[in-house]
Amino acid sequence: MALLPILRFPDPRLRTVAKPVEQVDDALRALIDDMFETMYAEPGIGLAATQVDRHLRLIVMDVSDDKSNKKVLINPELVASSGSQLCKEGCLSVPTVFVEVKRAETVTVRALDREGQPYEFTASGLEAVCVQHEIDHLDGRVFVDYMTPLKREMAMKKLAKLARAEQD
Repeated sequence: MALLPILRFPDPRLRTVAKPVEQVDDALRALIDDMFETMYAEPGIGLAATQVDRHLRLIVMDVSDDKSNKKVLINPELVASSGSQLCKEGCLSVPTVFVEVKRAETVTVRALDREGQPYEFTASGLEAVCVQHEIDHLDGRVFVDYMTPLKREMAMKKLAKLARAEQD
């Protein structure tokens, strides 16, 4: 397994719409393992393949405190949603920035697992927020898109300052 570099906003590759996974094979499973390792090392609760410059419809996530709820979502699609919630979100591609985003409270998701088998699950609360956030990445959206222009400009300045500090 290997840690993968995470694209940082405003990298234009984060705007790439991911393509469906055509084949679940050992190479894809190796990418899944690397994505989990990268996500846990950051630490995060979700990671879309787009964020590691692989433009496939693939998400790994785990909202548990003890790494006990690993989920692999290949070609995920939201098939139902209900309610709404306001949640302060962060993103591994936009470090140190947090934004309140309105999301569905409960979602039903259909996807393939790491073996390529179809499954469906219903998520609510933080897990629902996570899956919606990561699907946004697959669709070329970043959570800063939900910010007002003024807040987005402030976030961009904060990210530029962070990037300069990382180079020093």
